[in-house]
Amino acid sequence: MTHLVWFRNDLRVTDHIPLTQACKASKKVIAIYCFDPRHFGTTNFGFPKTGAFRAKFLLQSVSDLKKNLQALNIPLVLKFQKPEEAIPALVAQFSVKSVHFQKEWTSEELAVSKTVEANVSKQATCISYYNQFLFHPEDIPYADFNKIPKVFTEFRKKCEKYTKVRDCVAIPDKRPEFDLNLLGEFQNDIPTLKELGLEPPPTDSRTAFPFSGGETFGIERIQEYIWKKQHITTYKQTRNELIGTAYSSKFSAWLANGCISPRTIYWEIKKFEKEVTKNQDTYWMIFELIWRDFFKYVSLKHGDALFKIGGILEKEYDWGTSEEKKQDWISGNTPYDFVNANMKEIARTGWMSNRGRQNVASFWAKEWKQDWRIGASYFESLLIDYDVHSNWGNWQYVSGVGNDPRDRKFNIERQAENYDPHGDFVALWKE
Repeated sequence: MTHLVWFRNDLRVTDHIPLTQACKASKKVIAIYCFDPRHFGTTNFGFPKTGAFRAKFLLQSVSDLKKNLQALNIPLVLKFQKPEEAIPALVAQFSVKSVHFQKEWTSEELAVSKTVEANVSKQATCISYYNQFLFHPEDIPYADFNKIPKVFTEFRKKCEKYTKVRDCVAIPDKRPEFDLNLLGEFQNDIPTLKELGLEPPPTDSRTAFPFSGGETFGIERIQEYIWKKQHITTYKQTRNELIGTAYSSKFSAWLANGCISPRTIYWEIKKFEKEVTKNQDTYWMIFELIWRDFFKYVSLKHGDALFKIGGILEKEYDWGTSEEKKQDWISGNTPYDFVNANMKEIARTGWMSNRGRQNVASFWAKEWKQDWRIGASYFESLLIDYDVHSNWGNWQYVSGVGNDPRDRKFNIERQAENYDPHGDFVALWKE
């Protein structure tokens, strides 16, 4: 009896509930990842949905997943095809009894899941799992998602008090050897960027993110950041810096693709706190993981309001859509050197610090009063660590249509004085 694991934004073998459950059900397990052509189209705002920086990191992540699954004798089928077309063909070919996958709830992903389920329903059972949270949805102290509070602090304090983070699930045992010849037409190589319609991005020596995608490299980064260099012991103090690899963990990119799970990071921090030291800085990393969870719960509560111009607050503002302003913002041609430097950084590297993101978003939405969704869509295209919930949730927050109870506007000159006092970051990106 064959069982199938459909990989999505969960490109790992460690702490992977669908994989573990499929392996419990049968010795014979195969896996599939689909490069969905819709992900390589154009957004409603005219940007490539998945730009070259994101796609490069994704290809590296899938390549690493394939290697890690091979070590378990689980073949990974790769298709440049819609999942609702590729998965039923695989189910039919191998008489698959069940399809295990990570539960998604944003509209595009949910529509795909439902169509996959409908298309295989005569042959296989589909089982989906919440597989991307720190606090599991079954464990949080809210009767249903509609009870999730508007304000982060309330959510954090209640979850910290009443919710225990679950242990990670173990990597499954090695399966009996799989005859790869049986895959036949399903045995494909990982596509190149050009095959996905993208040009390989140039490498910029100034990047704060010179890392590769994949679980192997994500775990290496955890070991380096927490254990070898112990940067976590100063994380709260350095997290708002702008230059280099050490000021923040950069875990977000591996979290976004699911190369590492938030629970893996959490339990690594807890181990470090027990064996080395515990302080405000080590806690602050957990604090940021809870922020990540919060935006996922906000999107579970509000659904498609995440993508609507009025946001979850249904606010009505007179938003602009100036093409000239859009081009000036993207190219780093605004009145603020600090904004310009950050916009050049994301364009050249696919990365921007959290402090930078808040400032360029506040400038776009609050000073130029342009449609915040254009900015969110641009970030979606470029950011290596794009996460649908965090990206759109944060853009709403900064733009005054989301979860910020104070509806603030950044004083960009003061921000530059505070976070780039000697102008080093601006100088780095002067061109």
